[in-house]
Amino acid sequence: MTHLRPAARAPLGLPVWIYLPALIGGAFVIAPLAAMLATVQWSQFWELVTSESSVAALKLSLKTAAMSTLLCILFGVPMAAVLARSHFRGLSVLRSLILLPLVLPPVVGGIALLYTFGRKGLIGEQLEVLGIQIAFSTTAVVLAQTFVALPFLVVSLEGALRTAGTRYEAVASTLGARPTTVLRRVTLPLVLPGLVSGAVLAFARALGEFGATLTFAGSLQGVTRTLPLEIYLQRETDPDAAVALSLVLVVVAVVIVVAVRGRGSAGSL
Repeated sequence: MTHLRPAARAPLGLPVWIYLPALIGGAFVIAPLAAMLATVQWSQFWELVTSESSVAALKLSLKTAAMSTLLCILFGVPMAAVLARSHFRGLSVLRSLILLPLVLPPVVGGIALLYTFGRKGLIGEQLEVLGIQIAFSTTAVVLAQTFVALPFLVVSLEGALRTAGTRYEAVASTLGARPTTVLRRVTLPLVLPGLVSGAVLAFARALGEFGATLTFAGSLQGVTRTLPLEIYLQRETDPDAAVALSLVLVVVAVVIVVAVRGRGSAGSL
C-alpha cells in the first residue's frame, strides 16, 4: 500500500496589484518618521533631551507608566479570566464596557475620571471629606493611564486564554487541584507569553497617554507633566526640543513593538 506524503506548503501567491497599495500604505507610515529624523538637530540632541523639564517629564512618565502597568496586571488578569472562562447573561455587554476605552476619545475618559474622582465627583467628594484629593495629582496620572491601558492587557490575555483552551485545567481539576491552584500552577504559566505581551502593550499605551492625563491631572512640572505633555508644551516654545523628545518616544515605541513581536514569534514556535 502506497503512503501519500503530505504536500509541502506552497508559498501563498498574491496578485501583483496588491503590492502598490501596500507600498503606499507603508510609505504613509514611514515617511513622517523619516521627516522627523531629518528634522532633528543632532548636534543639540543630547542637550535638548536632558534639560531639567525634559528629564523630569521622562522620569515621571516612566514611574507612572510602571505603576499603571502593575495596576493593569492586578485588575486585568482577573478580568480577562472572567471574560474568557465564564458564561453568564450580560457577559457580552460587560466585555463591551471593559473594552470601551479602546475606542473612546482619551479626553472623554479624562472628563469621566474627573467627574468620578474630582472634588465634586461621585467618589472624589467622599474622599475629599477624608482629606484625600486625587484630581491634578500624580495619582490622577496613574489612574488616567490605567484607564486607557487596561483594555490592552485584557484583550491580549483573553485571546491567549481562549487559544490555550481548558484541557490542562480540566485535567488538573480532575486530579483534585483547587481552582486557585489551577489558576496559579496551570493557567497563568500557560498564557504567560500573552500576559507579558499585554503588559508591554499596556506600558506603551500608558507611556504615550495625553488626553485623559491633561484633562484629569493637568500639567504641573514634576507632578503631572508627563513626556507627551512636555512635548506638547515644547512645540509652542522650542520646536527642536519637541522633535527630539518625540524621537525618544518613537525609539521606546520601536523597542516595545520589536519586543512584543519577538515574544509572539517565540510563542508560536
